[in-house]
Amino acid sequence: MMDWLLIALALSVLIFFFYPQQLAVSLYKLNLIAMGGFGGYWLDRSLFPYARPDRFYPKDDEDERDIEGGGLLFDLDCQLQNDMLFAIAQIRRAVIVAAFMIAIGLGA
Repeated sequence: MMDWLLIALALSVLIFFFYPQQLAVSLYKLNLIAMGGFGGYWLDRSLFPYARPDRFYPKDDEDERDIEGGGLLFDLDCQLQNDMLFAIAQIRRAVIVAAFMIAIGLGA
């Protein structure tokens, strides 16, 4: 990841030297994409509160309360039979976030 950050910074410096008027536009687009990712993540969390890719919320008969918030959750390592559900939830979140980022990036 650090390589990509350095490449992006080097390209930003080149843009600044050759086309300084475009730097504001580049920063504006970067801001739009970042806000799109943030909005897509929270849209997924609000639409699917019980189907999160990092937690499993069991049925009432398998009730286990967590100490901090009272939410129902199990560790991922004890839920091997639900691997496909976790994979689908991860793909769902990635698609929602990507669609949100593209929509915001193209819309402005």
